[in-house]
Amino acid sequence: MARRTATPPPEDFEETILDVDVDEEMRGSFLEYAYSVIYSRAIPDARDGLKPVQRRILFQMNEMGLRPDRAHVKCGRVVGDVMGKLHPHGDSAIYDTLVRMAQPWAMRVPLVDGHGNFGSLDAGPAAYRYTECRLAEPAMLLVRSLDENVVDMVPNYDGQFEQPEVLPAAFPNLLVNGATGIAVGMATNMAPHNLGEVIDATRHLITNPDATLDDLMRFVPGPDLPSGGRIIGLDGVREAYETGRGAFKTRATARIENITARRKGIVITELPYMVGPERVRERIVELVRNKKLQGVADVVDYTDRNTTLRLVIELKSGFVPEAVLEELYRLTPLEDSFSINNVALVDGQPRTLGLKELLEVFIAHRLDVVRRRSEFRRTKAADRLHLVDGLMVALLDIDEVIAVIRSSDDASAARERLMAIFDLSDIQARYILDTPLRRLTRYDRLELEKEGEELRRTIAELTALLEDESLLRQAVSAELAEVSAQHATPRRTVLLEESGAVTPRGRAGAASLEIADDPCQVLMSSSGLLARTAGAGPLVHGDSRSKHDVVVSVAATTARGQVGVVTSTGRVVRLSVLDLPSLPPTAALTLAGGAPLKEFVELDGGERALSLTTFDPDSKGLALGTERGVVKRVVPDHPGKDAYEVIRLDDGDHVVGAVELTTGDEDLVFVTTDAQLLRFSASAVRPQGRAGGGVAGIKLGAGAKAAFFGAVDPARDGAVVTVSGSSSALPGTQPGAAKVTPYSEYPAKGRATGGVRCHRFLKGEDTLLLAWAGAAPPRAAAASGVPIDLPEATGRRDGSGVPVAQPIAAVAGPAGSSVSDSASGPPADPPTDPDS
Repeated sequence: MARRTATPPPEDFEETILDVDVDEEMRGSFLEYAYSVIYSRAIPDARDGLKPVQRRILFQMNEMGLRPDRAHVKCGRVVGDVMGKLHPHGDSAIYDTLVRMAQPWAMRVPLVDGHGNFGSLDAGPAAYRYTECRLAEPAMLLVRSLDENVVDMVPNYDGQFEQPEVLPAAFPNLLVNGATGIAVGMATNMAPHNLGEVIDATRHLITNPDATLDDLMRFVPGPDLPSGGRIIGLDGVREAYETGRGAFKTRATARIENITARRKGIVITELPYMVGPERVRERIVELVRNKKLQGVADVVDYTDRNTTLRLVIELKSGFVPEAVLEELYRLTPLEDSFSINNVALVDGQPRTLGLKELLEVFIAHRLDVVRRRSEFRRTKAADRLHLVDGLMVALLDIDEVIAVIRSSDDASAARERLMAIFDLSDIQARYILDTPLRRLTRYDRLELEKEGEELRRTIAELTALLEDESLLRQAVSAELAEVSAQHATPRRTVLLEESGAVTPRGRAGAASLEIADDPCQVLMSSSGLLARTAGAGPLVHGDSRSKHDVVVSVAATTARGQVGVVTSTGRVVRLSVLDLPSLPPTAALTLAGGAPLKEFVELDGGERALSLTTFDPDSKGLALGTERGVVKRVVPDHPGKDAYEVIRLDDGDHVVGAVELTTGDEDLVFVTTDAQLLRFSASAVRPQGRAGGGVAGIKLGAGAKAAFFGAVDPARDGAVVTVSGSSSALPGTQPGAAKVTPYSEYPAKGRATGGVRCHRFLKGEDTLLLAWAGAAPPRAAAASGVPIDLPEATGRRDGSGVPVAQPIAAVAGPAGSSVSDSASGPPADPPTDPDS
């Protein structure tokens, strides 16, 4: 490599060395840099609420003609023009600013209408070669009247172009959209507000310059964030409005819903300002992984471009949703703090401003804009009137004007002669010479007279406006009212004075997350709905009937306990009580909000759920009756399996009824299809293990089978319901004839006997479609759960029935009446019905 030889200085070169103090040089350079960052980059102007890069983008887009009624153009064009003409600080800074002004979650009133992928709270936008933009409608209010000398124009960075020092800004953009920026030694962070509220406060301050902060806060009670949510505690807001500094807490908008039949969830529809759903989800996953948050099963984000925010936090069974929500507020970004620091440039100097000061700066700016605009329009109208007056002079003696022009040697001579003969100014004479002859008609003369009158009226109005401060203020207020009428939107953020405790606090001050193991009751309706309700006492029916109010089985347990579902195949399937939807006592007997049985229990083909049972070791066991007349008492032996058999059935046989005994002295009752009823004491049946096949319960006639099995407390008033019909009809298609008889009319007999007749068949009847025995009064329902009225009870045990309006699917006694909780038929899956 060749070595480069240093070139010696010329002979007449005189070396000069300046001694500079490093401390002073660093101080001076730093101050220059700090001033440049504060004034030219990071801090917005209090008048239009814009930083220089934002102002230059909006101005250049307006110069490019990118108005709302024009087509979108590539963002790359805008970035290139702004960088080349006005803002030589890099394309990334310009594009990032452009994107933010188009994001509705960042700006309360977006100023750029973006087309394409402008990102989200959790992801950045596409490159500017893929996205398009144009000015939004509100942005036109910021640049309106720029061509009317309303603001000062200053040179750009190289002096080739001009740019506005500030935009006219027809609304208080700084308060409406807020601002954030970090300068040298200072920062600004201003919250967005509602456009309509800010304009109302501004108009009030225009009319009442001595208004207090309390007066203004009647119109602007607090920030209005683009993402909605809730602001908790307004003391910090008032402090910020008074001093320019303050802080408040923002919370997500959440509600508790039933996500599935087994689980509840917290649905988030609004998040705190500038908090994205992915950030919340990641934080929750981290807390659950580190075992710092309990009760959360999953977090799913259902948000997309076509729907609003929907972040679903699925909860585990056994946890109080309200308490989990409080923990989420405490540990995740679902609750965030916002620190207000209202720093803005006023006359080129950064100042910390309160609400009133911000409005006063804007009002002074608008008064100056409207004053300069009025002066410009008055001057323009006066200039035009001067030309119209000169043309009117020429029209009054048009023949002489034409003669003067024709007799002149050139245009210059014609102009001078017109000025001398008709006493015109140079501008008027030039305008007459430039006017085509076709305009010098009678009709144009009338138009000129009308135009002159309008111009004089306009000049008079503008002069009055400029000479009267009150009229000027009224004009500014009227323009603000027009802006509010066109662009104001309802408030999105809810303001709350205090957070308030949603759940009770424990000894350590933390909310109890888990549901207490309090007594409760599990209910199953005739249409197959399951639910639980608090309390262990009997459920009281109201005077009126409702859909699904025939509760065929009730099991007393605790909220964190388990119950079993007894099926027609002789199985018991375990069921967690916490998985069931919880109903208030007012809705318990209608099971409004209950969940279908199939959501909790998976049954085989042809298998049906009959009743509920508890796993109480002190109970007297479970009594079952089969279609072939077999009865069995099961020893209270409950294995830890999810499902197990409690009776050995012969081929073709199945269980028709099952009930848990409370004393062991109840009557066991069989009713057969040939209208025979047998009652005998449960003590006559020896308890067996789960593998036992039972003993003979009732002696069946030829072709008959058991239609009902249950248990009745002989010490209580009971009733027997039988419904007769034809065996040749399709099941569920004939209403039949129903009869209600007091239970005491039927004598007790020994086990394995034939019983007594309980219903007399009429012509066309040969079988019992349905039978039931239990505590009075009985209640009946159709397959859909709709209640059906039964006939009055008669004293004839072998009487015939009364026709009913529609087929009866199930009969049950009062809910919670101990052994009366046995049904005439197994509950079915609920039909597809909006009330189910």
